[in-house]
Amino acid sequence: MSEQASYRELVIEIGREHAEALSDALMDLGALSVSVEDADADTPDEQPLFGEPGLTPEREAWTHSRVIALVSPDAEPDVLLAAAANELDLEQVPSHTVRDVANEDWVRLTQSQFDPIPIGKRIWVVPSWHDAPDPDALILELDPGLAFGTGSHPTTRLCMEWLEQTVHGGESVLDYGCGSGILAILAHKCGARRVVGVDIDPQAVDAARSNSERNHAVVDYALPDDAPDGQFDIVVANILSNPLKLMASMLSSRVRAGGQLALSGVLARQAEEVIAAYAPYIALTVWREHEGWVCLSGSAHAA
Repeated sequence: MSEQASYRELVIEIGREHAEALSDALMDLGALSVSVEDADADTPDEQPLFGEPGLTPEREAWTHSRVIALVSPDAEPDVLLAAAANELDLEQVPSHTVRDVANEDWVRLTQSQFDPIPIGKRIWVVPSWHDAPDPDALILELDPGLAFGTGSHPTTRLCMEWLEQTVHGGESVLDYGCGSGILAILAHKCGARRVVGVDIDPQAVDAARSNSERNHAVVDYALPDDAPDGQFDIVVANILSNPLKLMASMLSSRVRAGGQLALSGVLARQAEEVIAAYAPYIALTVWREHEGWVCLSGSAHAA
């Protein structure tokens, strides 16, 4: 192995039934990273795996999967794979190849894929390793992580633009399905006096708390059962159409009289169904559309 090829990639062709378990085993045994891709990609046999964004796919791997594991210079790829195969009780070590990887600055290479993102009139979502392009703008420092929400997806962008236009200062805001906390943090930075973030995923709540601390944003985060009662001036929920429809009564009840509700995670073709689900409570309209997604908004009747 040359001096310029410290790291190696272990490339394994394997069936769907073992792909996820093999990935987990390789990580447990010391692989630096593992990815799974369609071995038939860019061929007539390529298969789509995911349906509507955010939903759990029916299958967890492709019929012909390719597992790629990055291993450190001191690791023996063949030994690592043999140990993983043994853990899974496979009859034989799967077909595989080992290829050298140039000794690059992996952190720099990964970070270069995530640039600051401009949103709305004065918002910048900035990874921690970047300087803010405009220090006088509304700066949200967020790194890609486990929880959804860095501003790159149209649904998040739409909600952020809506909040920028709607929060003028002094409001109470509920972010239901807070993910990374990006909307809750933005609401605080726009001047909201009280912000609550709720998510069903404990990892998301932890990530949101960490992101809020990094951004010096005061936000109350909780799981649904621990969320504070009461109504809010502004309620925003960036989830998906089906859960939004199921939560129509609950979310609408959290909006005070005269308050505003914004929903995203809704495809344009799903807008009328969601609007109909909320019609008994709050009249919603399409506020804005972006790349096939919409943000719906409306005001609760004043008392």
